[in-house]
Amino acid sequence: MYESLGVHGLALDTASWALTLFAFGLLAAELLWLWGLKRLNWRRIKEMLASYCTLVPYVLTELLTAGFWLAVYVGLAALVPWEIPTTWWSALAAVLLADLVYYWEHRLEHRVRVLWAVYHSVHHSSPDFNQSTAYRISFADHVVPPLFYLPLVALGFHPFLVLSGLIFILAYQTWLHTEMIGRLGWLDRIFNTPSNHRVHHGADPKYQDRNFGAFLIVWDRLFGSYQAEEETPVYGLATPLGSVNPLKVHFHEALALVRDLAGASSLKRLGAILLSRPL
Repeated sequence: MYESLGVHGLALDTASWALTLFAFGLLAAELLWLWGLKRLNWRRIKEMLASYCTLVPYVLTELLTAGFWLAVYVGLAALVPWEIPTTWWSALAAVLLADLVYYWEHRLEHRVRVLWAVYHSVHHSSPDFNQSTAYRISFADHVVPPLFYLPLVALGFHPFLVLSGLIFILAYQTWLHTEMIGRLGWLDRIFNTPSNHRVHHGADPKYQDRNFGAFLIVWDRLFGSYQAEEETPVYGLATPLGSVNPLKVHFHEALALVRDLAGASSLKRLGAILLSRPL
């Protein structure tokens, strides 16, 4: 099993690295494209730098929590009295199931205020949409999301296979953050593409809370959250952040949540605020 796991895990990890390298190449091409269109101005550059600034606490938190989550995943696997043999078919199943779990995790992040405020709003706070937006990620992304994928380990998938599948669908999304690539025809109907993901980052009422998928967009079609790109979206939050201060980028929605919680008059009201739909 472990020899097989190495082959299939390596294949997923290699694909993830290939996608990441492609995204870096796309970043260089995008910068040239923006420069050619005379859109690479100082305002946009400051927004890009604000996005990349979030990587520092994100990486530090990853280093601090990786060992803990690995122990949790491996510990759970040791308690499960069955296992799914690692083959090409089970590797594919692990990716597809991780993609499905991601859909619901992502949808909850948009529907439950505490998840939105504590970390996911950070990713949506830029008024621009380019490769730097992919890296505007909260450090808290390493704290809550790993919980959602534990059921896949409980099903019998090897924990490293689950983690490799998760890394793959996260790496896949990096290249989606661009306006340089237009609509892709039939691919837009099956996969998450730049066109589909532009909709997801739109603050327009018709685009809000749409297209939650990571690798496949078919989950959105199945569960009624799909929206095709029509007019160009207005990117960012419904109430614009209006700042490139890294601290405000990271904590603006969390501080608003804390203020509302401080004014709660009862435990019932406290729970209602935490679980309410994001403003």
